[in-house]
Amino acid sequence: MGENNRVVLCGANAYEQKYYFNEQFAKIPQSIQEELHVICVLFTEEVGGVFTIVFEEDGTVLLETDAEEDDLLYDEISSGLLVGEIRRNRQELLESLQLYYKVFILHEDIQ
Repeated sequence: MGENNRVVLCGANAYEQKYYFNEQFAKIPQSIQEELHVICVLFTEEVGGVFTIVFEEDGTVLLETDAEEDDLLYDEISSGLLVGEIRRNRQELLESLQLYYKVFILHEDIQ
């Protein structure tokens, strides 16, 4: 499975100080969209680089972080710790997003 089958939900870029939300998911409740916005922006403010929340082809939610090669301020160790912290503290949110993707995008029958 290549990266082409993945869909970016949202992300933040510390270099351009921009936040992106994929309009394909506009039906996600506003409160959750706002929570995602906060998670992404806080991540890049704390660690730097680029942070994205991505759906794999099967609906699995991935938290990805990356930095430009010459970025001396990017803290790879902190970024790994922060990803783990988001996974723990926002587990319910991430599971809900995964379920949303499976039901509304993949049209799976969840019984």
